[in-house]
Amino acid sequence: METQLEDLVQFIAEQLVEEPEEVSVYSKQTRRTTILKLRTAPDDTGRVIGRNGRVANAMRSLLQVAARNSDHAVILEID
Repeated sequence: METQLEDLVQFIAEQLVEEPEEVSVYSKQTRRTTILKLRTAPDDTGRVIGRNGRVANAMRSLLQVAARNSDHAVILEID
């Protein structure tokens, strides 16, 4: 499940940024939470966050739906 979520975040982020080769996603699993860390080139961070965080919140909503059948909560952190 983790790799599917990583792939989803990676795909979405690569479509938004100008330097898709700089996009990387790492996951960290705790007991009840999966934390996905998204890193982009410094100039592209604003593109994946969006105005007032709209893009980031939309990505988080998609992750919640994708992980709905899992017993883990999913958190997206953008660096």
